Amino acid sequence: MADTTSAGTAERAFGFRPLYQQVRESLVRRLIDGSWQPGQLIPSEMELAREIGVSQGTIRKALNAMTAENLLVRRQGHGTYVAAPEESRILFQFFRLVPDSGERVFPTSRILSSSRERATRDEASMLKLAPNSSVWRIERLRSLEGDVMIAESLSLPARRFPGFEKLEEIPNNVYRLYSERWGVTIGKATEKLKATSADTADAAHLGCKPATPILKVTRIAFDLEGNPVELRISRCLTERSHYLSELR
Repeated sequence: MADTTSAGTAERAFGFRPLYQQVRESLVRRLIDGSWQPGQLIPSEMELAREIGVSQGTIRKALNAMTAENLLVRRQGHGTYVAAPEESRILFQFFRLVPDSGERVFPTSRILSSSRERATRDEASMLKLAPNSSVWRIERLRSLEGDVMIAESLSLPARRFPGFEKLEEIPNNVYRLYSERWGVTIGKATEKLKATSADTADAAHLGCKPATPILKVTRIAFDLEGNPVELRISRCLTERSHYLSELR
């Protein structure tokens, strides 16, 4: 049981914001600096409470918040682990296109091209880049149940991903790649959806006629410190699929 006197002193030292939020931030810092690695079993609530000098209940609230954000994964009877990017629940946290059959499947990908380019005005604005910054630009197609349904463009700040050109291949799960190779963990993303129509290039890639209605999804993904690290524009054919969002 943590010493209540030292816990009280630590709680006052943290300031006036809800204590569990501040504890959460200090624990997230361990993910950012690499003290806690993906897949690692973290200390128990009691151990963390003793180490930080707060109550076990405060630690539990902080860990619950991180679990809700898919930063941690609780495994019944085994403890709490740092979430690994390949966890299926995390993949589907960021992938929302579902076949009309209803079964959720993660897409396969085929890379069309990758290159280093000067950022466009939109890329610089959304990724918060300085003028004349460079980005890695990736074009790929994604398939569900064997059918190409997404034509996708990804833009990454070149300075955050040095040596990108040395990759022998770009894997399907790029969030895992970012984490394992560059220590960039995606903590959250924002998406904007817009109904539009396929242009000539989209039509050729998606196997549809020009002007076919498609769904355009513009996503900005952020690291654990809230910095934008990926701009993704997906043009989705929705004749046999739909965008699923679960509201709680």
